Amino acid sequence: MTEKIVITGYGIISSLGSGVEKTREALLKEEKSIGRVAHLCTKHTEIPCGEVKESDEELKHQLGIGNDVVITRTPLLALIALKEALETSKLTDQISTAFINGTTVGGMEKSEKYYNDFFEGKHTEYIAAHDCGAGTELVSHLFGRFDFMTTISTACSSAANSVILGADLIKTGRVDAAIVGGTESLSKFHLNGFNSLMILEHQPCRPFEKSNQGLNLGEGAGYIVIERESVAKARGAHILCELSGYANTCDAFHQTATSETSEGEYKAMTQALHKAHLETTDIDYINAHGTGTADNDLHESIALKRVFGEHIPPFSSTKSFTGHTTSAAGAVESVISILALQHGFIPANLGFSEPIEATGLIPVKKTIQKELNHVMTNSFGFGGNDSSCIFSKYQPS
Repeated sequence: MTEKIVITGYGIISSLGSGVEKTREALLKEEKSIGRVAHLCTKHTEIPCGEVKESDEELKHQLGIGNDVVITRTPLLALIALKEALETSKLTDQISTAFINGTTVGGMEKSEKYYNDFFEGKHTEYIAAHDCGAGTELVSHLFGRFDFMTTISTACSSAANSVILGADLIKTGRVDAAIVGGTESLSKFHLNGFNSLMILEHQPCRPFEKSNQGLNLGEGAGYIVIERESVAKARGAHILCELSGYANTCDAFHQTATSETSEGEYKAMTQALHKAHLETTDIDYINAHGTGTADNDLHESIALKRVFGEHIPPFSSTKSFTGHTTSAAGAVESVISILALQHGFIPANLGFSEPIEATGLIPVKKTIQKELNHVMTNSFGFGGNDSSCIFSKYQPS
C-alpha cells in the first residue's frame, strides 16, 4: 500500500488579508475584498481587483528585508505565505525537501514600470528579476537549502500542478517533504491582457451566475507543506489533513476555450477520485474553479454534472472573495479548502442570484457550518490544462 501524503503546514496571503486565521475569519464573515487598485500602476482603476492591501515597502518591512535586496512583488507575496507555512509545519533542515513554485508573472510588474528606464541604464537591477524562475530562486536563497527546486508555469493550474509534482516526488522517493504552492502579483500585462479578451467584470464577480460578465483579477500566494506520513509522525508533526487524490489532464482543445464536453475537467475530477479511492458521494464540498466567465462557468457546470450526476455536492467559488489569483489560485484555494475541512464550513459563493439556464446549478449562497471529510478543489487553465486535488481528514495508517 502506498504511504499517505499528509499536510503539516500552510500559509496564505490574498486580498482577504495575511495568514490562515485572518482568511478563515474573513470567509466566515463573508467579507468583500474586491475593489479599486491602490498599488498597481495602471490607468484602468475602474476595473476592480482583489489586491493585497500592503505595499511592497510594507511587505518588506514585515519580512525584515532591507533596500539592498532586489526583490519584486511576486516573491514578496511568496515569502509572506511561505514563512507562515514553514512556521506551522516546523519542518527542519534535516529532512530532504523540494520547493516547487507555481507562478507566471515573476518580476513583470517592475519591468513594466521601468522598461523605458532600462534603455537609459536606470533600474537595470530589475532586468534579472523579470523571469518567473528568478523569484523562485530568490525565495529559495532567502530560506536556505532545498534538495530540489523548480518553477511551474501552466497558467491558472500552475499552483495545483505544483502540489501534484511535489506529491509525485515524495511518492517516488526523491524527497521526503515538499513545499508546494504558488504566488502571483497583479501586473498591467495581466490586466490589459484579460481586458483585451473582454472577460473582466466591472463590478465584483458572480461565479456561476446567469448574468455574469467576467472575472476579477486578484493577487496573492499560498503554500502547503506536504510530507510522507512516516516522516511527519517520526518528527511529531501536527498533521492537518491528507492529500488523498489528485490529477492533471490536458485536452489541448483550444488556446483559451474549453471543449464542448468539458473533457479535460471531467477527466481531472474522475482521475483524482480514482487515485483517492473515493466515490462521488464521498465528496462533501467542491471548491470550484468558478472564474465568473461565461465559458468557464458553463463548462465547469457541465463537467460537474458529468462526474456527479444528479447528486452534485455543495460547491462554491471563493474567487468571489479573492479575485482570480491566476497562477497562485490552486494554492490559495487549497489553503481555503483545508481551512474548510478543518473548521467544518463551506464558504459562500458571493453575488449569486440566478443559475445558468443550460445547467441550472446553484452554488452555496451563504456560508454553511457543516462537518466535512473530503474536499475537492479545481484549477483549470488555458490550453485545457486542468487539475483537481482532494484533501481528506487524516486517519492514521
